[in-house]
Amino acid sequence: MKQFEVYRNIRVRALIFGLPLAYFAMLMMAVVASLMAVIFSLDLVLLFAAVLGNALFYGVLLKLAGDPGLLHMGPPFPHGISNKKITFHGDDGQHT
Repeated sequence: MKQFEVYRNIRVRALIFGLPLAYFAMLMMAVVASLMAVIFSLDLVLLFAAVLGNALFYGVLLKLAGDPGLLHMGPPFPHGISNKKITFHGDDGQHT
């Protein structure tokens, strides 16, 4: 009888098919959408396109799960935060 080991790092990062839960949910939504498209269109070419598209999407999600820095665009906050009043050039704060 085959022995299975217990996955004890569930609090660290839960993975399904090597994907985090959010990525797995996106993959399942894409699979369901492509299945609905194939069922309602009954086109053999669309079936192969859906299988290929879902496989590519799975590969992209695996790549993103392995290197999350690929989506990192820049710092979300400035380096320094100050309460100093911002004045513009030539603005002395007195308005008439």
